[in-house]
This record gives sequence, C-alpha cells and structure tokens, in this order.
Amino acid sequence: MKHALKAYLSKSQTIIALVVALMALTIFVVCWMTAYDGVNNRTDQLKIAVVNEDGEFGSQLIEQLKGNLPFEITTPSAEDARTELERRKVHLIMTIPSEFGSSLTSPNSKATIHFTVNQSNPQMTRSVMDSVVARITQQMKDNTILQGTQAVLEQLNMPEEQAGQTAQALLSKVEAETETINPIQGMQNQMLPMMLVLGCFVGSMLMAMNLQQVTMAIGSALSARQHFGVRVILNIAAAFIISIVGSTLIYALGGQMESGFLLFWLFTMLTLITFMFFSQLFLLLLGMAGMFVNMMMLSLQLVTSGTIVPREVLSGFFKSLGHFLPATYAVDGLFNLGFGGIQTGHDVGILFLIVAISSGLGFVLLQVRVKKQPASVGSQQPASNEVVAN
Repeated sequence: MKHALKAYLSKSQTIIALVVALMALTIFVVCWMTAYDGVNNRTDQLKIAVVNEDGEFGSQLIEQLKGNLPFEITTPSAEDARTELERRKVHLIMTIPSEFGSSLTSPNSKATIHFTVNQSNPQMTRSVMDSVVARITQQMKDNTILQGTQAVLEQLNMPEEQAGQTAQALLSKVEAETETINPIQGMQNQMLPMMLVLGCFVGSMLMAMNLQQVTMAIGSALSARQHFGVRVILNIAAAFIISIVGSTLIYALGGQMESGFLLFWLFTMLTLITFMFFSQLFLLLLGMAGMFVNMMMLSLQLVTSGTIVPREVLSGFFKSLGHFLPATYAVDGLFNLGFGGIQTGHDVGILFLIVAISSGLGFVLLQVRVKKQPASVGSQQPASNEVVAN
C-alpha cells in the first residue's frame, strides 16, 4: 500500500486533484460567508410603495409608517406602483383607500387597508413582506383600540352591554386585504431558478474544460477561425439539445411556465449559450487554471443573482458585481417567464450583449493560443503520406 500511495502521489494529476478539491471549498466558503454577512441587518434596503387615496389622513399615516418601519417608503401613483412591483423595484404596495380615516371613526363600518405582494421574488423577500403586512395591520389595530378606549373613558356612563359591544367592534375595526400577484406554486418552483442557474453553469464549465483540452490537443493543426467556428457550432447545438431536454423535464414534473413552454425553453437556451461562452473565456485566457476562476464565478453568481436572497440586501460590492454577471439577468428572466413579470426583453438584450463580448474576446484569445500551441493533429499526416509516397 505504501508503494501504491507513493505511485499516486508522484503523479502531478493527483496533486492537482487535491488542490482542486481544496480550492472549491475555499472559494465557496469565502464567497458565501462574505456575501451573506449582515444580510439581515440590511432588510431596510427593501422598498414599500404607499398609494394614498385618503388625502390628509393618509399623509399623516404615511409619516407614522416612515417613523415606525425600517424600510424605504415611496408614494407613487397606483399605476407606477404596480409597474415597479412587477419589475421588483418595490417589494410591497400598501393602498390607503379613500374614506379610510372616516371609517375608523364610524361605529358601524370597518376600515380595510389593501396590500399587494409579488410572489415572483426570492423567498426572503416574501417572508419579510408577509411579516410587514401583519405588523402594519396590528399596529393600526392597536392605535384604533387606544383611540376608542379613550373615547369610552370619556363616556363613563355608557351601559355595560353597549360598552362590551363597542370594545368588540374596536378589536375588529381594521382589516387587511392582501392581493397576491404572480403566485408561486410550491417550494420546488421557488427553487427552480437557482437549480437552473446552478445546473446550466456547472454543465457549461465542465464542457468548457473538455473543449479546452481538445483545443490544446489539436493545436495549430487548425486555424483560430476553424477552432472558433467549431466551438460556436458545438455551443449552439449543445444548448439546443440540453435546454429542450431540461425544459421538457421541468414541464413534465409540474414546473411553472406562465409564459408558455416555447418562451421558457428559448430563454433557457439563451442562458446556456451565454454561460458556455462566458465560462470558456477564462479557460482561453488562463488555460486549465481558468477552472478555478469558473468555480469562483459559480459561487459569486449564486449569491449575487437574487435566487436565494434579494440583491437589495447584499453589501455594495456584491450588489454592484451582480450587474456584470450573466446569472443576474438569467434569474430575472426565469422569474418573469416562470412565474410572471415584465421587461424580460431587457434581460434578453443583456444576455446577448454578454454573448457578443465573450465570443469576441474568445476569438482573440484563440488566435493567441493556437499560435503558441504546436500542431498535434493533421500536421504529422502530410509527413507520413510523404514517406509512403517515396
């Protein structure tokens, strides 16, 4: 056994395997621990839009909310608030209906406040906003009970039965009516965008590693243009097959596709093509050492893309970094096409831009790599034919 162990350790591939395993864990631990540090303390970066339809009373209520809630509160129109909610720029709409203030003081009516929540969001956003709805409702109930109790104390001669009825009315004076848009059906669908990003990028980086080995083996026997052309064909063909198989499985297993199978499949295909060109870029730049960069890109994209926690609660560095990584736009598009949302065209445009930049830089790097790499396929063929001819 000692001899066998020595034989393994004498091979460079064994050392490389150990280093890769160590680096994979190190990269994931560092990226995740630093990116998620202080996330719970930055929930104040989430936004609430308040639509005021009750004039002065509503304005007073908004000022109270600003003083009591640790969130950024905006006051757009109802139409703008709905659009911002669909775009995930705000995370909750609170509508103060007309005559809400007068309903609080009327003994025979209930005051109903309206909330609108977009479920096509990370799980953390949904949980925080659900707690906000409960907190606002309870706070307004407490305020109503306090005001009503004061009024009762001013009328000490009120009969006992009437006092009981009044107290009971005060307990249910304020009601919350919550509207949910773009509902997500089950935890399996909630985790679907993260699963697709993870699966697509891991598959792309493994494909990039193997294509790089083939490129190194062939070397200058083919021109850079030929190498690049073959990579483009293989990337598109692989993305076509993989995406249609994956999308079909998702559909068969009950995955949500609110926009329909066709658009969901096409966007998944575009995501795969983007990841393939993006991951191949680092291998063309650094050789096989580019796999370490790809492992880091995988970890960074999982934490900055908004699959697990909303991007708004990340630190400034990771929030800014997410704007330059393709998974951010892939996740937005998957949320929109899978569960509902708007402006998917913007995400498609950015992904096409990343494909263009990655493929352009990849072609330049291929030209440099191919010139440095000796020919190992085809270059010896003419020589052998020449010997036979002689």
